[in-house]
Amino acid sequence: MWQSLLGRLRLRDINSGVYGGRWLDRPSGETIESLNPATGEVLARVLLGGENDYDVVAGNSLAAFAAWRKMPPPQRGEIVRLIGEQLRKHKDDLGMLVTLEAGKIRSEGLGEVQEMIDMCDFAVGLSRQLYGLTIASERPEHRLFEQWHPLGPVGVITAFNFPVAVWAWNAALALVCGDPVIWKPSQLTPLTAIAVQQLVNDILEPRGLAGVLNLCAADRDVGEQMAADGRLPLVSATGSTAMGKSVAKTVAERLGRSLLELGGNNGCIVTESADLDLALRAILFAAVGTAGQRCTTLRRLIVHESHAEQLVTRLTKAYQNITVGLPWEEGTLLGPLISESAVKQYTTAITTIKQQGGEVLCGGKQIDRAGYYVQPTIVRAKPAMEIIKHETFAPILYVLTYRELEEAIALHNGVPQGLSSAIFTDRFREAEQFLSPWGSDCGIANVNLGPSGAEIGGAFGGEKETGGGREAGSDAWKTYMRRQTCTLNFGKTLPLAQGVKFDVGV
Repeated sequence: MWQSLLGRLRLRDINSGVYGGRWLDRPSGETIESLNPATGEVLARVLLGGENDYDVVAGNSLAAFAAWRKMPPPQRGEIVRLIGEQLRKHKDDLGMLVTLEAGKIRSEGLGEVQEMIDMCDFAVGLSRQLYGLTIASERPEHRLFEQWHPLGPVGVITAFNFPVAVWAWNAALALVCGDPVIWKPSQLTPLTAIAVQQLVNDILEPRGLAGVLNLCAADRDVGEQMAADGRLPLVSATGSTAMGKSVAKTVAERLGRSLLELGGNNGCIVTESADLDLALRAILFAAVGTAGQRCTTLRRLIVHESHAEQLVTRLTKAYQNITVGLPWEEGTLLGPLISESAVKQYTTAITTIKQQGGEVLCGGKQIDRAGYYVQPTIVRAKPAMEIIKHETFAPILYVLTYRELEEAIALHNGVPQGLSSAIFTDRFREAEQFLSPWGSDCGIANVNLGPSGAEIGGAFGGEKETGGGREAGSDAWKTYMRRQTCTLNFGKTLPLAQGVKFDVGV
């Protein structure tokens, strides 16, 4: 199955993970294996780029910026539209490749490609809406306004769990804003990145736009090189909090900009008035979807004590009915973790949970089969357990109870991360309190739906150790541009602001 898929996506004969206006025949990095996490078998081998290869790519990207920024934004939008159509044409194959390389179930693999397509559609409209403001000037016969200009080449570092969608969040916006992109994908999912680069090249190269979108599949050293590179005014990085702190420090030292999408440790409050049937369905997807490897995965369930036993009983029964299997097979709901290392993190977390006084209600074990599978797990937790303050990238759900909503919100906010949050309630006041400035401290707050599965129309991102970045919709585009405040004097006098007088008799 997958051999013919790689052939259709022109991956069979590609051994280079570096594109900077053209494919590099012999990059200087190491050769890695892309594994199918559902079986452990090798999909392909990829030759990574090294620091010298990156330098070539960055130079070509900077050269491309000189011409790309001069193209009118609607014309840049037309290029993005064509890229979206190219992705739409190959949606099934790309979706299957996401499933094979990242382990997502089939509908999630297709959904990720659809997210790329949706971002292209969004960006096309945006290309005609890069608005500045006209501002009331205090001086007569003056016009005060702001405008937005392209920023420069943008570095995009993505993670394995959304191997192509997060690139699209950044690339589609950066392109219409006038910025070329250099993409460093996860070493765990290089094939999806190479496939996407192959497809966009078909749009860019015939139009003389090679170098506008670039790829450098490489190791951590190149990521650090990108963070330190003054040619990149913006570096967008998705990954762990530790990685984000390193990127932020390096970029800040050169006074650049960083856009960070880091760890999530997301909570959901189920109140006394909640519709439990609705909550149950939402919890299942949010806690188990993508095998718990979303940054928006539900990790902490905070339930009113009146519902705790009933909801836990129903959840436990539902967990036992989750179909575990090969992610490309119909009916599978739980696929593998990404790697053997991820499995080890899961088993270590289970040991720590027990040591800290948590009770494993279901799951808690690695599944004995080929690939990297673990059981979806529910834990009765205590607020004092240190582990609940940290994100384990696996399907582990901690259940806590509360009496008063203020207590629940305090439990919810009492972690270092602040990405996504949810509450289930049929009471207007509870919903409004959760959404108030003294409610959820997260970048995303939902009422009567889970914390996972954001739409691209809203800005995506979180607070605290989640990094503060915003990507995708709303006004996230402003991150990829530089603001310029302009004053135009169309009179014959020179009044100064704030009434300042400076007469020198000339």
